[in-house]
Amino acid sequence: MAELITADLVDLDLGGTDRGVVTASLARRLADAGRVTDLAGFLADLRAREEQMPTGIEGGIGIPHARSAHVIEPTLGFGRSAAGVDFGADDGPAQLIFLIAAPEGGGDEHMTILASLARRLVHQSFRQSLLDAPDADTVVDLIRAEVLGQ
Repeated sequence: MAELITADLVDLDLGGTDRGVVTASLARRLADAGRVTDLAGFLADLRAREEQMPTGIEGGIGIPHARSAHVIEPTLGFGRSAAGVDFGADDGPAQLIFLIAAPEGGGDEHMTILASLARRLVHQSFRQSLLDAPDADTVVDLIRAEVLGQ
């Protein structure tokens, strides 16, 4: 099994403030890495999930996520937005965006990832470390240590 997150799945300078555009940009990274087989199909699944309930959480965080037949293996993409992106959180736009992609027939890996991520994101120090990270490798190391316990 490949690593859940790698440096090529990280974008520290997300452009735009539209959730669809930003999500598509991160999803394209997953497709370019060979983890998503059909970008349009995966984006449709993400939109359908987002329409059920917004994926923004307090603290400037967006966690768009979906199970999809177009995902090969559980994957986590990460983006940082200076302008912020509205993911429907009560406290405003998200600067930290985590894209969780899980295979449709897979187990509950994405829910485990989501729960672990949410537990770490309540800590301001972790959020600040992600905001301050100078490069993609630092973000990957932070997530692996804090969220995945690696």
